Amino acid sequence: MSDHMPSQDSETLDTLRQRIDRLDQDILNLISERARCAQDVANVKLAENPDAIFYRPEREAGVLRRIMELNQGPLSNEEMARLFREIMSSCLALEQPVRVAYLGPEGTFTEQAALKHFGGSAVHVSTNAIDEVFREVEAGATHYGVVPVENSTEGIVSHTLDSFMAASPSLKINGEVVLRIHQHLLVSERTRRDQISRIYSHSQSLAQCRKWLDAHYPHAERIAVSSNAEAARLVKSEWHSAAIAGDMAAKRYGLERVAEKIEDQPDNSTRFLIIGTHDVPPSGDDKTSIVAAMRNKPGVLHDLLEPFQRHGIDMTRLESRPSRNGAWSYVFFIDFKGHQNDEKVRAALDEAQACAAELKVLGSYPVGVL
Repeated sequence: MSDHMPSQDSETLDTLRQRIDRLDQDILNLISERARCAQDVANVKLAENPDAIFYRPEREAGVLRRIMELNQGPLSNEEMARLFREIMSSCLALEQPVRVAYLGPEGTFTEQAALKHFGGSAVHVSTNAIDEVFREVEAGATHYGVVPVENSTEGIVSHTLDSFMAASPSLKINGEVVLRIHQHLLVSERTRRDQISRIYSHSQSLAQCRKWLDAHYPHAERIAVSSNAEAARLVKSEWHSAAIAGDMAAKRYGLERVAEKIEDQPDNSTRFLIIGTHDVPPSGDDKTSIVAAMRNKPGVLHDLLEPFQRHGIDMTRLESRPSRNGAWSYVFFIDFKGHQNDEKVRAALDEAQACAAELKVLGSYPVGVL
């Protein structure tokens, strides 16, 4: 065969590439059409209500669930949903750019959770503390906020629950994000790896990697800082330190991984909550979160929980915190499946309300899709 004669394989490859080019053009046209439709939606909403809400958590959750149900591969359901998440984020930005506050600085797991939930086209605003996220949302400086609430290894994030106790009734939980947490040991180009004497990280990350640190750096000082991203920033200016942080912090601060996935529990994950200022309609697969302050008497927890058991409501989380209103009094944070508009949920809440000193629904929201 002549050297200039194309082989059957190369002809097939050229054909496939041409097919991909045509498909890319089709995809481009369809995304553009979807974007124009999003602009039309915005115009209709504004014509009906100048204060219209553009981001609808229940609508977006329903779209992503439908995409995952229709997906036939070879991409996984989660990967396909991530692609559509970014398309939806870009289209939403044409309607109204969404401003989202998160616990900073840049490079934290909370920023990663915000990106996972709202996509890259949202405007992400870094804050210095969890209660500052609440203040930004309550003041209207941002539309939404993202705060950590619990880790599968270390448990509840007490600052978040305390902030809910002090929050205005206008603040509502609008969604949740579960993020798989991978911790890495990071160094800078200045670090003398054989002389690491201190390791920076957030207190929870240090706790999540306790066994690994005991085995590999038993004599290094462990210094808790405000965030993993702050730990990564500090390492840039020191020759004898390392940081424990995730992929985003490593990329943001140009650090190198000495060891990867050093968390003690392989299924380590953190749940984050989305806070906003409006109620979310039912999506078909929802959770509700409440906080209840109980009178100081025997059997109060049984009295609070019994209506939920009797109405067949599946409880997913129960946490207690000391009340600020008196010694030996507690408030209970409860998550359960269902929406507050559901008939049986409404009945259980009414009965629980009767036995509580105070009961507040923090929000009903779609179960996390991604």
